[in-house]
Amino acid sequence: MVYDLRVADRPPAQEITDVAALRLLVHPIRRKIEQCLRDGPVNSATLARALGESTGATSYHLRQLAKHGFVEEVPELSKGRERWWRAVPGDRRFPAYSRQTPEVREALSEMVQHNFAELFELFSRFAASRDALGEWADAFLFSRAALRLTLDEAKEFFEEYIALIYRFSRSAEETPPDARLMHVRLLGIPEAATSEPTAGSEE
Repeated sequence: MVYDLRVADRPPAQEITDVAALRLLVHPIRRKIEQCLRDGPVNSATLARALGESTGATSYHLRQLAKHGFVEEVPELSKGRERWWRAVPGDRRFPAYSRQTPEVREALSEMVQHNFAELFELFSRFAASRDALGEWADAFLFSRAALRLTLDEAKEFFEEYIALIYRFSRSAEETPPDARLMHVRLLGIPEAATSEPTAGSEE
């Protein structure tokens, strides 16, 4: 999970091992709250209206997110009992598979399934509306590649990808009016065998 940050503001990587925190990240309402937070601070009432939930439910989830450090209160906006929240920037990661407990593996497996379902939904919405997007219909980015990498090189590849994400990240205030939100995902799957195809890419 990477929030809007400039390279100079990039925080250190933080490994999440708390199963409760991982399960919180999987919860469907939490995922919707994350999407709303991209547009700036929120309170339980604005979230309730946006998500069609009760203020009690959104307030509870915000408190749980704050408990695990994913959101924080905005003191300058909060008045009386009205509390406003914003996302806490972070480079959050998960423990390597070899160090995961069965509970962590179960939570992460559920998270991956949700991520794949979300990705399919994103593409379906894009495909359905592509004819109405004008020049933005050409902005769909797709690439396939097969690389022969050592384990250390695979880790280096991932770190360079994260650095690239931060290079192009910026806050909502710095975003030009002609910019749009781009959903970017990286997926790299190692083969069980050692006879991969010749390195190359297909656009």
